[in-house]
Amino acid sequence: MAATPTGEERQVKFLGGAAIDGAPVAYIVVLAAVVAALAFIPFSVILASGGSFPMSQGIYGLVGWILGPIAGAVATIVGSLIGLFIAPHTAGVPAIFWTTGLGSFMAGCMVLGAKRKGWWLWVGLFVLVCYFIYIGRALFVNHVSLSAVFFGSIIDWSGILLWFLPTRTLFAKWINGKNLAMTAVGLFLGTWMLAGCLHAFQCMFTYFMFNWPEDVWVMLIPIIPMENLFRSLIGAVIGTGVIAGLRAIGLVKPANALY
Repeated sequence: MAATPTGEERQVKFLGGAAIDGAPVAYIVVLAAVVAALAFIPFSVILASGGSFPMSQGIYGLVGWILGPIAGAVATIVGSLIGLFIAPHTAGVPAIFWTTGLGSFMAGCMVLGAKRKGWWLWVGLFVLVCYFIYIGRALFVNHVSLSAVFFGSIIDWSGILLWFLPTRTLFAKWINGKNLAMTAVGLFLGTWMLAGCLHAFQCMFTYFMFNWPEDVWVMLIPIIPMENLFRSLIGAVIGTGVIAGLRAIGLVKPANALY
């Protein structure tokens, strides 16, 4: 029978090797490959520009929670760029592939300690400005009604609201906690929040390109929340399995990992 360890608990840390912001390059490569692979799988049609959304949109937050803000953004942008070439049917608007990194960056900013505790505020204010630019053009240039904009951008303002409220920290605690059921809840709600913020950022560009009228806004009211629901389910299902696996095998965490 093995003896019970009595010594002081030790922490295993990386002592060298190529890394970006505390995350080994090998981890970044693997998660970039996962993002690229999931780009093959469409889950919803883009009505404004043709094509479809990739399933990889559901794990942008997960990549940031695993790698941290900077490494997570790098992995997501690289994976999205690869997906742009190998899965053009889900590329959406190719020129803004780089915007995908914001979702992972924001996820990595959901810190629980003192390190980088102010980053969430600046990135949140940035997204808020993007949202006002987006809806401002709809209201004052294309003369879309306020009610259509309000209900048509529900995932945007709900995501931004959840980000500025204490719910951001609450979701982070659930994801970081040992209760796997609450981890799944945190992943679901966190993905909803981040996907809404990312949508506001991306629409600042796409709305200037397509300027869809009020009829399109009204048509999208029931569709966009359903799409975000699927993103959140993807993030919760895949994320719970991945985090449970990482915890089980005891893989050394990147320096800024949340899970």
